[in-house]
Amino acid sequence: MTGPDAAPTRIDTSRPHPARVYDWWLGGKDNYPVDEDLARKILAADSTVVRGARANRRFMHRATRAAAQAGVRQFLDIGTGIPTQPNLHQVAQQVAPDARIVYADNDPIVLRHAEALLHGSPEGSTDYVHADVRDPETILRLAGECLDLKQPVALSLVALTHYLDADTDGDDVYGLLERYVDALVPGSHLVLSQVTADISPEGVAKAAELFRRSGTPFFPRARDEFSRFFDGLELLDPGVVPVFDWRPDREDVVAAKEGVAPVYAGVGRKR
Repeated sequence: MTGPDAAPTRIDTSRPHPARVYDWWLGGKDNYPVDEDLARKILAADSTVVRGARANRRFMHRATRAAAQAGVRQFLDIGTGIPTQPNLHQVAQQVAPDARIVYADNDPIVLRHAEALLHGSPEGSTDYVHADVRDPETILRLAGECLDLKQPVALSLVALTHYLDADTDGDDVYGLLERYVDALVPGSHLVLSQVTADISPEGVAKAAELFRRSGTPFFPRARDEFSRFFDGLELLDPGVVPVFDWRPDREDVVAAKEGVAPVYAGVGRKR
């Protein structure tokens, strides 16, 4: 298991990183001028991005809470991102103090801040894997040192799949998700959100082009393309919906009145 004491990894500040751009949108401090520059350009092109980033975080909280309330006691969060309070383990352990959480990310800044992810409840446990989502064998092997993969797991990939292509000679995002889900037992949950051009076509197209020019592949997906991730799973109510509409809290109802967030969200349960 890779933790905060692992050997330091060089941080590339010559090009923006999606997690650091996201951090800037959320008002964080763990980003560099190159990240801020891209974040500002995208915000100028698409005024929905900050709203979408915040909506994504709140969706993660609600979905985590729903899984914990359904009896899930193990959580694997891939593409964790830079720690932003409250973190997934805080939400899960508020419902179930004995919950076990493993975070996974390949960003050296997340590795540097991993200690912030490891302070959980005395009854539960938290750990961190420094690895890439494209390497499910490594992530699952290391996660299995903390989690019992013979018991249900809530697998979260929030705001991550739009950075992965569907080409079978590339990221093969559908095949990749299938490999993760195949490794999970019945009763496990899959938590996903994904940027879409369905809701804000012009703004998302501009944002996607800016990401690509910066060297970051970006793949907004239509509703049917996003729904495909849940093939073979039982969708929890209300199904695949705009992120504000997935079991909204009062804060989400208020935020939705400010404008759209071009993001789909959904949670599936393995039968």
